[in-house]
Amino acid sequence: KSIIQRKPLAPTARRAGWIGCNIDLSQVPSKGRIFLVQDGQVRDPEKVTKEFKQGLFLRKSSLSSRGWTIEILNCIDKIEGSEFTLEDMYRFESDLKNIFVKNNHIKEKIRQQLQILRDKEIIEFKGRGKYRKL
Repeated sequence: KSIIQRKPLAPTARRAGWIGCNIDLSQVPSKGRIFLVQDGQVRDPEKVTKEFKQGLFLRKSSLSSRGWTIEILNCIDKIEGSEFTLEDMYRFESDLKNIFVKNNHIKEKIRQQLQILRDKEIIEFKGRGKYRKL
């Protein structure tokens, strides 16, 4: 849903029939947006590299697993503030069920993905169902 096909070039165009795409960046979780320049300032290269390396684990993930991780990150982005609870995440259960219609274990998958994000130091587990965005 992030790649949007454009209409083909006109028959009179030099590359007639070529079809390009646009990328809808609004679907990319905030952790997936790595700025080299932000607010007109060049960011510290070490911080940029660290942020980039944090997301590399997704390359090794299956397409299905990657989809879950991205959707869970999008859910976390929708929660205001830097701290959230497992109950906050469970509020997205019906949204996730609409995306992953064949999965009947949504709450279990939410917990699994939170553990993965914790292990990758994208979120911090504070105990008793409480988390903090890093």
